[in-house]
Amino acid sequence: MIIEILKRSMIGVAFGGIATFIALTIMKFNHIDGTISEVWMHMLASFIIGIYFGLSSFIYEHDKWSPLKKMVIHFSFSIIVYFTVALTVGWIPFNFLSILIGILLFIISYSIYWTVFYLYFKKMEDTMNKHLKK
Repeated sequence: MIIEILKRSMIGVAFGGIATFIALTIMKFNHIDGTISEVWMHMLASFIIGIYFGLSSFIYEHDKWSPLKKMVIHFSFSIIVYFTVALTVGWIPFNFLSILIGILLFIISYSIYWTVFYLYFKKMEDTMNKHLKK
């Protein structure tokens, strides 16, 4: 279990690092300067978000919960963790309109990812069932 936690955490750090690299690349080509302190803070925030999403996948492995319960728990934790980090480091300005737009974009992004993963695993399930019937 510890190995799996470390593995998922490292995958999360990798995704956070990729997100940071993309942001830094955009900054470089748009000639936007940032201090080391700012870059460090945003990279740390990306790592935290990455680690959270890497570890939160354990929620979907809980067999006794319904898919709806898993999704609601995962969504609730995800939005809390994301907005805690995003508001802390300034990814989302602390005003009503920005937070409302952030929530809407989060819900849209989450819905797209959830739907894509659901369809992928449903197709995988159908394929496995076809192979078992043979």
